[in-house]
This record gives sequence, structure tokens and C-alpha cells, in this order.
Amino acid sequence: MAQPYDLPLSELEKYKPPLTRQPDFDAFWDRTLRELAETPLSYELTPHDYPARGVRMFKVVYSGFRGATIQGWLALPEGEGPFPGLMLYHGYNWAMEGQIHDTVNWALHGYAAFLMLCRGQQGESADNTVYSHGAQAGWMSKGILSEDEYYYRGVYMDAVRALEVLASLDQVDRTRIGVSGGSQGGALTLAAAALSDIPVVAAADYPYLAHFERAIDITPSGPYLELNEFFRRNGDPEIEARAKRTLSYFDVMNLAPRVKCRTWVSIGLVDTITPPSTVFAAYNHLNCEKSISVFRYFGHEYIPRAHEQRLRLLLETLQP
Repeated sequence: MAQPYDLPLSELEKYKPPLTRQPDFDAFWDRTLRELAETPLSYELTPHDYPARGVRMFKVVYSGFRGATIQGWLALPEGEGPFPGLMLYHGYNWAMEGQIHDTVNWALHGYAAFLMLCRGQQGESADNTVYSHGAQAGWMSKGILSEDEYYYRGVYMDAVRALEVLASLDQVDRTRIGVSGGSQGGALTLAAAALSDIPVVAAADYPYLAHFERAIDITPSGPYLELNEFFRRNGDPEIEARAKRTLSYFDVMNLAPRVKCRTWVSIGLVDTITPPSTVFAAYNHLNCEKSISVFRYFGHEYIPRAHEQRLRLLLETLQP
């Protein structure tokens, strides 16, 4: 795709659609966080033999939302620390061996880096919810007719609990913890920053799960289409309205005003999986110290200049 398919940049920069929050939006998340707190902080670290000098690697298993078993990978620099912490979240169904290597690379940069594996998507992370509705392919519509049951309620809380695990480690400086990820990981980055006071900086590449109303209408490829398929198969306007009400609780555009830490976002203007307008919708509702990097000729992919900018941001904030 040679030309941007979404709004022109001049319109994106001021694109700020009304929030779609339900009246009990904040009460819902406060109640959900209280429920998370009812599960005691519990985790196990198992050393993992990784072929690199200067880093120690561990498999982490911890209790997530409603006691679900969640796995992650922790990489620590050599030495006693305490080190600045970096919480990492992966893309939709994408946390292969390469991201373990990336986690190690962050440790070699001086961070205690912790990669969370999303429930049901990767590793031994278990999705213990029994869903009463939703499609069986993918995760986007699981439990979609109830905000209490929706799949991402558990994932967002697992992300918060992972931060709590990282902050509890003796080798980590709790006052210097950041969150970072791309796509689904970018959404979890913003959600964790909105729902936890632990992060002091957030770096989100092309965040997913933003401005669902527009994403459903215009996205030409990627997992948003699971929602369109759910609506197509059901064909009931009442079900669609009920599902969109559920999605509004998990829309990072609606969570954006809760983010208080320094935040950086990146987006490519030919991204067909997380359309630029959906990303700007979330970004423009951020009320914190913020910046956005726009890449005219890039899509949903690794962007070298964005990675360098993320490195500089984290270095300035976590290792001044």
C-alpha cells in the first residue's frame, strides 16, 4: 500500500472522537482491581539456561486474575541491582522465541525485563474462564456480551499483576519501572498505565484495542475482523449493540484519560491492522506528558527509527 488509506495526517492530529464510556466505567474498573487484589501475590522463579553472558534468565509462573496460572520470562542483568524494571507485553497471539531473545536484549541494556505471556495465547498461560458466548476462533469475541466475562478483563488484570510481580523483586527499583509493547502489547501498555500507579513511563507501538467503533468499520485486515465475523454470523442488531457496549469498557481510548505517566506512542500511516485514526483517537485523549512518532511509509511492522526513539525515552526516564 503506497498511500495512506485512513484520514490525512492533518486530520489525524486533531481527531478526538467522543469517549464511549458507560456511566459505571470507572466503578467497573475499581471493582475489577479490588477483585484482583483478593488473589494474593504469588509467583515462582525457575532458572532457565540461556546462552548469553551478562544476563540471568528465569521462567516465571504467577497467579493472575481469578487465580489463573500465567507464565512469563524474566531476564536480569548480572549484579545485585536494584535495576530499573521494564514490563513487556506481546502482540496478538505472537510471543515466539524471538521475543524471549528481545527480553534478554533489554536485560543487556541494563533493565530487569519481564515478558508476560497472555492467557490462552502463549506458553503455559491458562485461560480459566468458561465463556457463555462468543466465537471459538481467536479471542476477540470471547465473553463479548458481558463486561464481567469478556476475555480482555482477565488479560488487563494479568498485566497489572505482572507489574506487581516485577515491582516486588528485590533486584528491581520500584520507582523506576516502565511498560512497553506493540499492537496488542501496545494496548496492554496503555491499559496497565491506566490501571496501575507503578509505571513511570509507557512506550506503546501502534496500540490495538482502540476506538472499536471505527476499527470495526474500516480495518481491512487483522484480528479486528473477528468482531465483524461475529456480527455477521449473528446478524442481530441487539447483539451487536450489546457487544459494542461491552467493548467500550476495554477500549484504550476510554482508558487513556486515566494514564498519568509519561507516554510515547508510534504509528505508521499505512498500518492496516491498527488504523492510524484509532491510534490517534486514543493518543489525543491522553492528558499526561506525551509524544507521538508518525512514520509515513510504514505499516504494522518493526520500525527501526521508532525502536531507537523508544530506547532513548526509556534511557532518559529510567536510567538518567
